[in-house]
Amino acid sequence: MVHGAYDSFQLLTNFSPKINAIASYDSKLLLGCSDGSLKIYGPESSDSDRSSLSDHHALRKEQYDLERTVGGFSKKPILSMEVLASRELLLSLSESIAFHRLPNLETIAVLTKAKGANVFSWDDRRGFLCFARQMKVYIFRHDGGRGFVEVKDFGVPDTVKSMSWCGENICIAIRKEYKILNSTNGVLSEVFPSGRLAQPLVISLPSGELLLGKENIGVFVDENGKLLQADRICWSEAPTTVIIQKPYAIALLPSRVEIRSLRAPYPMIQTVVLQNVCHLVPNSNAIIVASENSVFGLFPVPLGVQIVQLTASGNFEEALALCKLLPPEDSSLRAAKEVSIHTRYAHYLFDNGSYEEAMEHFLASQVDVTYVLSLYPSIVLPKTTTVPETQKILDSSWDASSLSRASSGVSDGMESSSPQQQLEPDQSAVRESKTMSHNSLMALIKFLQKKRGGVIEKATAEGTEKVILDAVGDTFASYDSTRFKKSNKGCGTIPINSGAREMAATLDTALLQALLLTGQFSAALELLKGLNYCDVKICEEILLKKNHYAALLELYKSNSMHREALTLLHQLIEESKSNQSQLELTQKFNPESMIEYLKPLCGAEPMLVLEFSKLVLESCPTQTIDLFLCGNIPADLVNSYLKQHAPSMQGRYLELMLAMNENEISGNLQNEMIQIYLSEVLDWYSVLIAQRRWDEKVYSPTRTKLLAALESISGYSPDTLLKRLPPDAFYEERALLLGKMNQHELALTLYVHKLHVPELALAYCDRIYESLTHQRSAKSSGNIYLTLIQIYLHPSRTTKNFEKRIANMLSSQKTSIRKVGSGTSIKTKGGRATKKIAAIEGAEDIRFSPSSTDSGRSDGDGDGEGEDFSEGSSTMMLDEVLDLLSQRWDRMNGAQALKLLPKQTKLQNLLPFLGPLMRKSSESYRNFSVIKSLRQSENLQVKDELYNQRKTVLKITSDSMCSLCHKKLGTSVFAVYPNGKTLVHFVCFRESQNMKAKVSALRRR
Repeated sequence: MVHGAYDSFQLLTNFSPKINAIASYDSKLLLGCSDGSLKIYGPESSDSDRSSLSDHHALRKEQYDLERTVGGFSKKPILSMEVLASRELLLSLSESIAFHRLPNLETIAVLTKAKGANVFSWDDRRGFLCFARQMKVYIFRHDGGRGFVEVKDFGVPDTVKSMSWCGENICIAIRKEYKILNSTNGVLSEVFPSGRLAQPLVISLPSGELLLGKENIGVFVDENGKLLQADRICWSEAPTTVIIQKPYAIALLPSRVEIRSLRAPYPMIQTVVLQNVCHLVPNSNAIIVASENSVFGLFPVPLGVQIVQLTASGNFEEALALCKLLPPEDSSLRAAKEVSIHTRYAHYLFDNGSYEEAMEHFLASQVDVTYVLSLYPSIVLPKTTTVPETQKILDSSWDASSLSRASSGVSDGMESSSPQQQLEPDQSAVRESKTMSHNSLMALIKFLQKKRGGVIEKATAEGTEKVILDAVGDTFASYDSTRFKKSNKGCGTIPINSGAREMAATLDTALLQALLLTGQFSAALELLKGLNYCDVKICEEILLKKNHYAALLELYKSNSMHREALTLLHQLIEESKSNQSQLELTQKFNPESMIEYLKPLCGAEPMLVLEFSKLVLESCPTQTIDLFLCGNIPADLVNSYLKQHAPSMQGRYLELMLAMNENEISGNLQNEMIQIYLSEVLDWYSVLIAQRRWDEKVYSPTRTKLLAALESISGYSPDTLLKRLPPDAFYEERALLLGKMNQHELALTLYVHKLHVPELALAYCDRIYESLTHQRSAKSSGNIYLTLIQIYLHPSRTTKNFEKRIANMLSSQKTSIRKVGSGTSIKTKGGRATKKIAAIEGAEDIRFSPSSTDSGRSDGDGDGEGEDFSEGSSTMMLDEVLDLLSQRWDRMNGAQALKLLPKQTKLQNLLPFLGPLMRKSSESYRNFSVIKSLRQSENLQVKDELYNQRKTVLKITSDSMCSLCHKKLGTSVFAVYPNGKTLVHFVCFRESQNMKAKVSALRRR
């Protein structure tokens, strides 16, 4: 016997006559005798004693006395009885089947067709009765009153030996086999043979399934006869009947009662030896066992006691199964027992090498992670971790008051398995080597990973709550920035000062060590890449000792220790370059890996990025520049850094930055980029001058970039750049700079008379014209072409004017430079005086332009009359003028252009200019004439409509009423509204208008 599931108690002895059938109703026993009488027995306790009991309907564990004898209850001996508790009926089988009302035993119905029946089965859910008589099966239905209605009857091949309802069908035993009878159509389907020696046995289970007997084996089938599982209940002998009372199956054997668990593999639980027993009947709280003259009761042992017994004997699985049967009101007791059993079972499995199963039970017991880690002494834990004592954990889960006194010795014996107990040195070493084996560590990893989700969630919630509290506290007191530091992954260097985060730190630290000890380096790396709470000091020491540098970098990174990580990474990169480095190290750590590390830090740690980027700037210049561009580091900061550490990369950075978004670059940076280009071009110019190979029309790549930048960028300072240009070179650059200063005449003079490229001059004019057109100043936009015509017609004077004005600008610049060193007040006054002098000197030469196109200083104000044409026709660029007039006739004032031309100009040469100009003028004249006519016609239509409106006739009679005061108009002055129908007194109309004016005034206020 494993443990005592039932206690046997003799309820009745020396009964006479012979007991043929037995049943129970409430706390009474109903005994069917061989002489056809029915005897009713009750417990010895009085009615007052019964009322004090918690359940007076249950069988009592005491002697029973005879209360009543019903003689002649049946003419023949009673073969079987069953109490239908839900309907308060007693079903008995004798010469027929009879139904009696309980408790007064009033006869309700007697089924005459059941005469000679040998077996029956009752379906309490539907109120259906089936019984077998000879070679027929009958089905009756209880109509809810005092009668039964026959439903169907079916013929069968032989006498039915056993039967039971299974859902809508009936399972019957015929001859040596089991069959399923369809209660709708009577079709029989075979199940399997029932055996040769033992009688067939059909037992209905509470779930609707069946337990069929085959010799000493019980087979589970569903309501259709299909096997449910491969396991079988194997009794020690063939049972005569079986009762299912969860969690046990109780079988009646020839000389004893055998009790087995319903959990596979259906082990033996208890054997109750009782001689000559022949009846086994279920009761609500017990099992009734009867022989021919004695009655015994098998009363269940309290579940709490059974659980203690099973735990003490090492049957933890059975104990846990019994815990689930504890009533809901004992939920706290149930939880405590389950925790203790799981914990003890886990220790038992762990000591026997079943590490994974042990961890499953540790999980189920919901013990702390530190409790399990105490079994692994080689795992280093943070100093803040407090390891709980196993003794307290085991003791706290058992309530001494809920257990019997006898079980306390068992508990004390079990507690000796604590992992904290003192062991001999040799035993301790063996235990440590055993717990640190690969299998035990793998089991620990699975345990920690299953625990980790909930622990990390709690720790993160506490961290978030702390951040919110600190943020709220900032509004009342100053906040120490070193108190809390949040990492880019969420945990950072959060101080471990709370239970959840302590537990998270302990768990992650132990998990990392277990992964490294089992060789799962990739899993350890993934752990550190995600949100983790690993103890930095412990893990750093372990990773350094084992040379796991990639994992160490991730540890630093997850804790915002970026400086330490970058220092280590730089060291590894340098080692990889040395001859002593390993091939794996070279492949793993290179300058690109540092750049990848720096990318996420650009927004939060720009200074740190700049500090460590200089270590890889020389080896990976392009990637480093891309890092600056993609990282959104302030451009001024990067420019200053490159200017100091990598001047050769400064221009490339600014160039790429400008290409991405010109608006993000300040004017200072634009100016500096052009200064860099100009410096390179001037160096190139000096080399060519020294070699006497300088040519104004030769363009290097940098000079091309300079010209493009001067033309497209607007944020630089042109006067500063002009100072650096040599006076006799770089005319195209000078022209662009003068154009930025609105010195258009000087710029065009350079294109025409210095570069001798009229096409550039025309393109320059087109740009100015289009820019002014977009600014809605088209009236003055065409004057730039008139300026170009003047330059073409007067080359000598224009050249002299250019040289004089350039000299004035240079002298102005030198004067301002000399004044800089003489003090603040002198510099201010001198600078203004110099500008005024330069303006006065340059004003004398501005005479021949018909209108100014410059927004700054004017290029010329002459009207073109009385021009001095002493310059010969050979010096004037008349052909270029005529080409300009023919190409851009629509962009200039034709009259002013004609006034600028010399009198000797032939009219025939002006046909390409005058032809389209006159056609356009004529077309415009015609269009305006048409518009004028249309406007006049529209005016006449409006006047005609006005006259028609004034012709409207309105008849005023003596009955005409004012629409405002509703009085008759009479002979008063009246007014008519525009609709021509509404009439009002003029006085009323004026008052209404005044009222509206006052209301609108109030609304404005």
